[in-house]
Amino acid sequence: MSAVTDKIKGNWNQLKGQIKQKYAQLTDDDLTYVEGKEDELLGRIQEKTGEAKETLQAWIGSL
Repeated sequence: MSAVTDKIKGNWNQLKGQIKQKYAQLTDDDLTYVEGKEDELLGRIQEKTGEAKETLQAWIGSL
């Protein structure tokens, strides 16, 4: 399990607010978290923002 996955599981509500601040185009539906589907969540964020998956993982990991 990656550090990003651990961070998503542990602090999702806080992370969700920070993600929405940086990427205002994301909706609550885009940021719906289902345990075990962290890669799908990152994929939705990546698709909407155009950011590379690695960039998103590094940014989330730094929060």
